[in-house]
Amino acid sequence: MDWEILLYIAALVAAIGFLAACIGLAMLLVGLKNTMKEVADTVAGMENQLQGVMLETTNLLHKTNELTEDIQDKSEKLNTVVDAVQGVGNSVTDLNSTVRRITTTVSAQVEQNEEKIAQVVQWSNVALGIRDKWKERKTYESSTGTAYSSPVPGQKRLPESK
Repeated sequence: MDWEILLYIAALVAAIGFLAACIGLAMLLVGLKNTMKEVADTVAGMENQLQGVMLETTNLLHKTNELTEDIQDKSEKLNTVVDAVQGVGNSVTDLNSTVRRITTTVSAQVEQNEEKIAQVVQWSNVALGIRDKWKERKTYESSTGTAYSSPVPGQKRLPESK
């Protein structure tokens, strides 16, 4: 009987061990169930957040495309303005070269006719001097009422005719 009692005791210890293992396994599975539920809730929340991010990303992509089209339109219009400004620059350059050419031509003509210009200036000075003397004579005659007979100081007298 000793063997029988030992056998029963061994079976009882094995049953208690098996029960402890089952209780431990049950506790492990309950804990794992709670953890899995939290993971599922977290994944569901992340899915909702990800959908929001996707919506925002899609909106941002549409706005970026619209902005790109707007920039392309404005760039084409700006190219037209740049072409016009370039045309104005070319016109100014042409005008400058024309003015330089005219200035060079005028300078050359002045150098060629320098003697003639000097003669014209001398003759005009002589003519102005004669005009001034004539005015002085008229002023003197009108103030004295007599004809001018004596020479003005510094003026030479013409020989009298006989």
